[in-house]
Amino acid sequence: MLAIVAALACAVAGCGGGSGAQSGTLTATFASFPDSLDPGLSFSGEGSTALYDTYIPLLTYAHADGEAGSEVVPGLATAMPKISDGGRSYELTLRKGLRYSDGSPVRASDFAHAIERVFLLNSPGSPFYEDIVGAKEFARSRQGGIRGIETDDRSGRIVIHLVAPRGTFVNELGLPFAAPLPAATPAKDLTADSPPATGPYEIVRSQPGRGWEYLRNPQWKANNAALVPEVPAGHVSRIDVQIVRNRSSQVDGVERGRYDWMGNPPPADRYADVEATYEGSQFDVHPTVSTYYFWLNTTQPPFDDVRVRRAVNLAVDRAALERIYAGQIVGTEQILPPGMPGYRRIEPYPHSLAKAMAEIAAAAPADHSITVWSDNESPNDEAAAYYQDVLEELGFEVKLKVVDADAYFGLIGNSTTAELDTGVANWFEDYPHPNDFFQPLISEDGISKTESTNLARFADPAISGEIARLGEQTLGPRQEAEYAALDRRTMEEAPWVPYGNATLPTFVSSAIDLDEVVFNPTFSQDLTSFRFK
Repeated sequence: MLAIVAALACAVAGCGGGSGAQSGTLTATFASFPDSLDPGLSFSGEGSTALYDTYIPLLTYAHADGEAGSEVVPGLATAMPKISDGGRSYELTLRKGLRYSDGSPVRASDFAHAIERVFLLNSPGSPFYEDIVGAKEFARSRQGGIRGIETDDRSGRIVIHLVAPRGTFVNELGLPFAAPLPAATPAKDLTADSPPATGPYEIVRSQPGRGWEYLRNPQWKANNAALVPEVPAGHVSRIDVQIVRNRSSQVDGVERGRYDWMGNPPPADRYADVEATYEGSQFDVHPTVSTYYFWLNTTQPPFDDVRVRRAVNLAVDRAALERIYAGQIVGTEQILPPGMPGYRRIEPYPHSLAKAMAEIAAAAPADHSITVWSDNESPNDEAAAYYQDVLEELGFEVKLKVVDADAYFGLIGNSTTAELDTGVANWFEDYPHPNDFFQPLISEDGISKTESTNLARFADPAISGEIARLGEQTLGPRQEAEYAALDRRTMEEAPWVPYGNATLPTFVSSAIDLDEVVFNPTFSQDLTSFRFK
């Protein structure tokens, strides 16, 4: 979260979409491979979907649609944590009798090892756990363990001590980064050799770039049934995921029953036709808590000048981008998306090329050479081409650099990559808290030599301080209002050009019961909910 995974012989029940048996094979397709299928590293939307039903943390997110799916519920823990010491201590108890898919027992100390592994991997998820006592010291020394995590394998007791209250910590304990793994799991990317699972499915074959395959976790029925109903058992016995770069080919495959589900939207030029033909029977559209944006590298000319950044915001026509995305986004001019606590609609940069030109004239940038980055997935590449035209209208010399989607975020998140001026990006919620759109994306915490999530390299100490202050607090009406104010304040500095909030469809073959498919707001389609008619 791969050569295309070879199909098993049709003697296996349920080849492709042709079987109606609930023990059959679900054949799925994505346009790009996840950034990683290692729970300690995966940070993409595809990865979240891939790992949701495979690696279960102590806490997890309800397997439900919409707002109900944003609820944090017990996972491998017996109950929600007991929080004490003014929000600095969290106590949980591991359920008894749990085993990994390889048959080895799940131990309380495995949680501590999993968090340490996140730091050893320099994971993009490590900022979520830096407030654990001793975590930063461990990240530097890489030895001795994290002293703020106490575990007892006999009783299953786990106590986590934080250096300061963290209002998002319950949400972060529910992310796959925090899922226990066997203590011997090496600190390297295990995309091609997946660690043992605790969920209803295990990844049994992975070929990076081409596909991956799940089978039922053989320990699930005997040892992990205690997790039901929090974690459903799933209906199909096998899931075969194939990477098909051409989305039009994906659509053809779903229509013909070769694929049971495509995990990406249809291409823009076919989207309206697919929706009109299959809506309600095989096609359903869901709002996502997401923001699409162009990042602006604030550390170097010309985007180190806030006047230039504001000019670009004024010059970009969000309505034009809505058309490019064929109705799959709704235009926006801010960081927080609808559906996120703290969202208050603002329109700080109504489209005006004349005002944008005036701002550029006042700034008089000396550097007029810009490289625009994009992945090669449609319509992101088309949005980047439009953006190139806008920047050229403002008087810049622009080079468009389109790279493979599998490698894109690794390249633009690496400080050694040359010509990192601006480009396309998007962010889908990791958890339903506005801090998730500020700490990794806007705070200085998100800047690193590799795997940067703050792509604008935006470093404003006052704004970073406000993000840290709000992150310590329990979310309520006052905090939501303060996040709304932070949204306005950040957009005054314009490190981004936000342009849309996305919808995401579920498109399935006629063999799948669309009404049963659960779309979780954080993890998208729930693999356990797919079933044949």
